[in-house]
Amino acid sequence: MTRTTMTEKMSEEIVALFREKVFDFYRDNRRTFPWRETTDRYAVMVSEIMLQQTQAERVREKFTAWMERFTDTWSLAAASQRDVLTLWSGLGYNSRGQRLQACAKMIVGRFEGIVPADPEELIKLPGIGEYTCRSIPVFADNLDVAAVDTNVRRILIHEFCLPEETPKADIQRLAERLLPEGRSRDWHNALMDYGARHLTSRRTGIRPLTKQSKFQGSKRWYRGRLLKELIAVEHMTLEEAEEKYGSCPWGLSEIISGLVREGLVDETDNPGPQGGRVVKIKD
Repeated sequence: MTRTTMTEKMSEEIVALFREKVFDFYRDNRRTFPWRETTDRYAVMVSEIMLQQTQAERVREKFTAWMERFTDTWSLAAASQRDVLTLWSGLGYNSRGQRLQACAKMIVGRFEGIVPADPEELIKLPGIGEYTCRSIPVFADNLDVAAVDTNVRRILIHEFCLPEETPKADIQRLAERLLPEGRSRDWHNALMDYGARHLTSRRTGIRPLTKQSKFQGSKRWYRGRLLKELIAVEHMTLEEAEEKYGSCPWGLSEIISGLVREGLVDETDNPGPQGGRVVKIKD
């Protein structure tokens, strides 16, 4: 019997028992977050992009501050990149903040500032992938679609005794089979809390599909340190950058070139009397 056939022939009793198990846990162990208190699609989009590769507790304060500063797509689209990166600082992966602003600009230009509800439209936006294009309408609109992230994948593999190499398509079909109609928002919140508080990666031994490398001293670490300094100053000369980060084993010029290619910084002539070249946050 193939895994696809297993999903198709799963009895209603098994499905009902699993739903009851997850919802029972949720009733007693539900977490509270500010993004769970709103169904505003823009706010949900912000939270979902912030939560990519970042623990929920680290996102809590940043989300609140962000929504106070950038209340809608229009205010985010009109902001300077420096303001965006300043507020994003501390969440890591600064390019996510950049892509979130790019999303806002595209939404203002194409959808009159209203975040679309259709997954097929959402996935066309910068930084929105297979999971996020579903999770936004799930949490904002209670849309009956299954959104599978690392937590959900781990839960389904463990609970249904699946091989870790089970194809994504099979996991997706199983998630869709288990989805209780009309309760998508509660169901996905329940799964998130079940995975975060009960079926953790450490407890199950199930590894995520992608594992983050050591951060301290990594190329990403040097990128983040340099970008954080550039946010705080008007510009930095290449000599100053070399003095601070010249020992970077990844090559400082390579890191700066990468930031320039991504549109996060500019490398220009020094406007001061010293001459030379400087790097600064891209306007």
